[in-house]
Amino acid sequence: MTTNKTAAMKSSGEATGSKTTSQPENGSAPDVPNLFRLNVEVGNLDEAAQFYEKLFGMEGRRQAGARVYFTCGAVTLQVVDISSQGKPHPAAKALYFTVKDLDTVFARAKALGCLSKEDVHGVSGGTIGVRPWGERSFYAEDQWKNPLCFVEAGTIYPG
Repeated sequence: MTTNKTAAMKSSGEATGSKTTSQPENGSAPDVPNLFRLNVEVGNLDEAAQFYEKLFGMEGRRQAGARVYFTCGAVTLQVVDISSQGKPHPAAKALYFTVKDLDTVFARAKALGCLSKEDVHGVSGGTIGVRPWGERSFYAEDQWKNPLCFVEAGTIYPG
């Protein structure tokens, strides 16, 4: 009986003092966080709403609290006007969006004059290119310096 208990302890990590991270102690499925909303700060909600509506090719949903929501798959992009509280802080680099028709979104970004001027792995991020990891993409940014990347569906590198 002691041998079976020792084997069970070793397999669960009890004997070494380590815990497994694949399941909670109660045996239920792990509570994995699901990203459902990203926030970008802007200095003018009307201008930002028009920009994102043109770039995404869809209408945003105005919300209370000087914000507009854009449903981007499972995640909502929340565009928030913080001009009454201070200067907008750019989002982390970068927000990645999957699109079916990369060329159409690229044309909209070009018309908006928002293509990135930064290099990405030695190539202009503001051009459509195949990145070293195989994604076909381009980079852009809004006037508040929020970095955006659009990746063609079917080329996404899952890591």
